[in-house]
Amino acid sequence: MSAATADDPENTLVLETTPGTIVIKLRTDVAPKHAERLKMLAREGFYDDVPFHRVIDGFMAQTGDGQHGDGTGGSKHPDLKAEFSTVPFDRGIVGMARKGHSNDSANSQFFIMFDEGHFLNRQYTVIGEVVDGMDVVDRLKRGEPPTEPDRIVSMTVAADAE
Repeated sequence: MSAATADDPENTLVLETTPGTIVIKLRTDVAPKHAERLKMLAREGFYDDVPFHRVIDGFMAQTGDGQHGDGTGGSKHPDLKAEFSTVPFDRGIVGMARKGHSNDSANSQFFIMFDEGHFLNRQYTVIGEVVDGMDVVDRLKRGEPPTEPDRIVSMTVAADAE
């Protein structure tokens, strides 16, 4: 476990993926409801064996469809109201995906930025940032969807592993 997880293990997600480990610090200061949702779903095992179904070079890697695995699904929980902030979409930022142009439709899917995407600022909810494992994110297989997508093997809240 990285030193970053020791700061706030209750708000740190550890993603064991097919190419390696990714550690995400949740931004409860800007998106508390979205942070709670990701932790709840992680604790339910919702993200286990879920593919990175949309991975666009120079943009982002999207995952979190534990219902269908293809980007069309969500969870059994209701959609969330947007929690937009001034945090910019830079490399390593984690944002919540949503349905089309409906601001209040984020549910379970999220994406990790490969590069800056400031056109997303204040239009998508920033949920966290990668604090360890961006080299793993960079190795994710590209495609919409990738032919043989990388997967989240398991996603846990760091506090639960201690």
